[in-house]
Amino acid sequence: MKKLFALLLAVLMVASLAACGGGADTDGTDAAKTGSVYWLNFKPEADEALQKIAATYKAETGVEVTVVTAASGEYESNLTAEMDKSNPPTLFVVGNTAAVKTWGEYCYDLKGTDVYNELTTDDFTLYDESGKACSIGYCYESFGIIVNKALLKEAGYEITDITNFESLKKVAEDIHARAAELGFDAFTSSGLDDSSSWRFSGHLANMPLYYEGRDDKWTECPAEIKGTYLDNFKNIWDLYINNSAVAPDSLATAGYDAEAEFGKGEAVFYQNGSWEYANLTGTYGMKAEDLQMIPIYCGVEGEENAGLCSGTENCWAVNAKASEENIQATLDFMKWMVTSEAGTACMAEQFGEIPYKGAAANENVFFQNAAKCLEEGKYSVAWTFNYTPNVNDWRGTLVDAMVQYCAGGDWAAVETAFVNGWATQYQAANG
Repeated sequence: MKKLFALLLAVLMVASLAACGGGADTDGTDAAKTGSVYWLNFKPEADEALQKIAATYKAETGVEVTVVTAASGEYESNLTAEMDKSNPPTLFVVGNTAAVKTWGEYCYDLKGTDVYNELTTDDFTLYDESGKACSIGYCYESFGIIVNKALLKEAGYEITDITNFESLKKVAEDIHARAAELGFDAFTSSGLDDSSSWRFSGHLANMPLYYEGRDDKWTECPAEIKGTYLDNFKNIWDLYINNSAVAPDSLATAGYDAEAEFGKGEAVFYQNGSWEYANLTGTYGMKAEDLQMIPIYCGVEGEENAGLCSGTENCWAVNAKASEENIQATLDFMKWMVTSEAGTACMAEQFGEIPYKGAAANENVFFQNAAKCLEEGKYSVAWTFNYTPNVNDWRGTLVDAMVQYCAGGDWAAVETAFVNGWATQYQAANG
């Protein structure tokens, strides 16, 4: 009798465990091994929205998604620190060829995964030398000079009046000369502090890099560069800093907010990217019809046929050293982000165009501007800065030289930082 009672008790215990989820769940997976996601986010401006989408995903699936956002300009150092911890990121950014060399061993091969199969183009996928798909673009973006067309018209001009550097210079210098009368200036501040300098050491520096790379047909990071188009870099930089409401020698320390200046109607021109659209139309209430992005003109022959600078450094990588459960949870989350209604809506709002089959419609006029340029047969300016060796160190040295120049120093220091600095960082990165 005691043996029969023990047997019945054992059966009841097994049934109880199954009822409480101790066995396999309905889709055959182990409920105790659902895994979790830790996303080290590259874009500070998207943090609030990503925290919300993480909560939405957890409510829908029960899977924990932690989003930690690196401060502007500090992603690489944050990633290095986080990867050394016991619970490292499962989802992170590997956005250029240099990063592939640094983090390739941490990258799970995404080729053939469900999220990879949702891609509409392979243009933004980064591979290592073995052919492993180390990271995939989760959005692409465009940058150029954002124009407040209403203010431009108030100053007596139309977008069609600007077709190259010469015409941009003429318009900007005239507006700056009449700033007191008009109540606004030509360009926003070109801050060289950490919160803003990437716009110039990265995005503006892309112009001379792009044209040199185009001429010399770069397919990988060159050991040395010539600086062929540094006079053009100087052209546009001088135009920015000499046709603004702020003194050039204050750009490194004054902590200017160019976005706010533009959003409040204090300047006509603002160099930045498609990611600014949500803030300009939302936070500052600017009208879509008053906004347009034009190419960054710098005096290169034939630039009348240039389009916007389009590309991405926003490429998802999955941590190959994470547990199998966390890798699968991360892949599932990525697929949900690019296929579900909530995920694709968030992606469209925060990141703009995404190269996935289920992409939501995007009302961002800056992407419409980029598309129109291509429809008109204009060439797209690639993100050649993705080749930069030891990118943070190279940019830091360049910024230091630009600061000196703005304080009355010699442009030759900028050229040295640009050209010699490249060779130095290439050697540091490659031996």
